[in-house]
Amino acid sequence: MQIPSAYQDGMVHARRIDPALTETYLRHTMIGDPLADAVMAAFRDVPAPVQRDWMHRGMDGGPMAVADAPAAWRDFLAETERVPDWFDPGFTGPGCRAFHGNSEMLIAAFVGAVLVEGFSTLISKSFSITGRLVDQGVRRLKQNNRHISEIFLPGGLDRHGDGWKMSVRIRLMHARLRVLLATAEEWDTPAWGVPLSSAHIAFATAAFSGGLLDRARKLGVEPTEDERRSFMMIWRYSGHLMGVAPELQAVDEAAAMRLFRLGMAAEPPPDLEAILLANGLINSAPVVAGITDAGQRRKLVRLIYSVSRSMIGDQLADALNYPPARNFGALAALRLRNRADRVLRRHVPAWDRRRRAFQFAQMIDLSFSDGAGNDYRMPAHLHAEKDRPS
Repeated sequence: MQIPSAYQDGMVHARRIDPALTETYLRHTMIGDPLADAVMAAFRDVPAPVQRDWMHRGMDGGPMAVADAPAAWRDFLAETERVPDWFDPGFTGPGCRAFHGNSEMLIAAFVGAVLVEGFSTLISKSFSITGRLVDQGVRRLKQNNRHISEIFLPGGLDRHGDGWKMSVRIRLMHARLRVLLATAEEWDTPAWGVPLSSAHIAFATAAFSGGLLDRARKLGVEPTEDERRSFMMIWRYSGHLMGVAPELQAVDEAAAMRLFRLGMAAEPPPDLEAILLANGLINSAPVVAGITDAGQRRKLVRLIYSVSRSMIGDQLADALNYPPARNFGALAALRLRNRADRVLRRHVPAWDRRRRAFQFAQMIDLSFSDGAGNDYRMPAHLHAEKDRPS
């Protein structure tokens, strides 16, 4: 088995967690997404407007609506429309309620821990080379927020729901970026593996599901057993739609955390690109939140750094060049506030309704204000600054 050289040191530590899963993870660092990659190959010489037309019609009407498109696109749609037997649409309710009832803290954990931890890995290379986070960080963060919001809306993962469409769109976008990165001078396949590899997509999904629940728990979020199981099922299905290989799909929270810890152990230490992306992400959060006052932005950034350090640990925070911790009680105060809020909501239904309404409105502001929709335009250039809508 060919193993990218960057993983040679980390795989020793990963094997201590789960030897068999480590072998699977390492093997998938050299695999992309055969089904989606075949679509991009079939679209290679097709004019962009025709590609977008096929995508729009196929995403709305399925394979029967694109009889004039390549077989690879119709096959992709047919396979994507198959619903795995483990997904129960009737059981999405608890997960949706848990997310939208705690979206404030879940998004805080997502930005302050999960995304930071993800960008501390070689995943950062794809975003750094293309500039699709450095140059467009605020927009990308809003799109991430929107994707999460959509999959946790009732019916969002139905065949014609926006959560379903956004998950599949992300998969196609990854496939297109793989094409651009694979031939780029900057990309080092022997060292890093395949761009946006199957391993990294699975790792990210494990982080967004089990990792997010774990980090949010540190903020005082305590979903019920049914809510956690439903939350995990929703993310597993979204990951399935994004192309996560069946052998790397986390069946429950424990499996997701095992893959997450294994991936963090296998990946090399953060390099300069990872440091820039992680810190850029935190500094863009106040902009996404709509805070315009410079002093208030700095205050929020200091708080995010403090809480983030508490969630990800001093070792990773120091490796990412975080500023020294100054507010040692920030996480404890936040956790206490959230637990008090939970008790109040449990005993005062009117307060619970008010908090849910506030968080939902806040989530809309954080996710939808850039006007982005399900646009199926694929990047024409590797670097974001050269890639402007035609």
